[in-house]
Amino acid sequence: MESALEEVEFLARSPNRVEVLRLLAEDRHTRTELAEATGASQATLGRILTDFQERAWVRRAGSEYVATATGRLVASGFTDLLDIIETERELRDVVEYLPTHAMDFDLGHLADATVTFPSETRPDAPVKRVVDLIGDASEVAVFSHAFNERSLSAVHERVTAGAATFRGVFSEHAIDALADAPDLRALLEDLLAHDDAAVRVHGEGIPLAVTTADETVHLLLRDENGVLQASLDTDDDAVRSWANDTFDHYWRSAAPLDADELA
Repeated sequence: MESALEEVEFLARSPNRVEVLRLLAEDRHTRTELAEATGASQATLGRILTDFQERAWVRRAGSEYVATATGRLVASGFTDLLDIIETERELRDVVEYLPTHAMDFDLGHLADATVTFPSETRPDAPVKRVVDLIGDASEVAVFSHAFNERSLSAVHERVTAGAATFRGVFSEHAIDALADAPDLRALLEDLLAHDDAAVRVHGEGIPLAVTTADETVHLLLRDENGVLQASLDTDDDAVRSWANDTFDHYWRSAAPLDADELA
């Protein structure tokens, strides 16, 4: 009797096997329909269906074939495995920069995330990504250890135009850095003068750089030396729920920032 690993290998060796089992787990099909859907020859389909029937993954119903309960179980589990591997491949180059210690959701929720890397021609690509998201949003919330000039300018532009609301929680270091730059301090002071903007300062620091722009959550990812390595954004519900809850936690434990304090 084959081991479970050998069964996995049997299925994984052939994309046609995977696809046929997936199709039959969804609905019953004739061999002609399977051939049209997969592009496999009748001879190949014959071998696949025979192998599946020997494993009791598929049964014949007249001229059609349909997955059994165990066949559907295998199809579901193998699809889940493929999804996990695809997610791992997507995150492989950034996993060491992800703040996983602070992320209480399954990484599988990042399966459809957009990962943006800096390049020689676009070294600012991760920052541009978040600026573009802010530029299209009507509600922006940020909790971060930094507030870069381009994000501040994008938020200021949206709020002063009456196009967006903004709430931000920042570390003391982030606010001090803005206060030390006269042009950025003036921008922040003007932002704080608007009823649709509010900023708070968290005294214990914030180890993340997260922006929620409407339904999208964006993370700037840095290495241990603070060098920007990539960004990641997603509109997954679980990630957004995590971002909203984490923002609320920082917001409740932070002190309001008054424009007079910047001087």
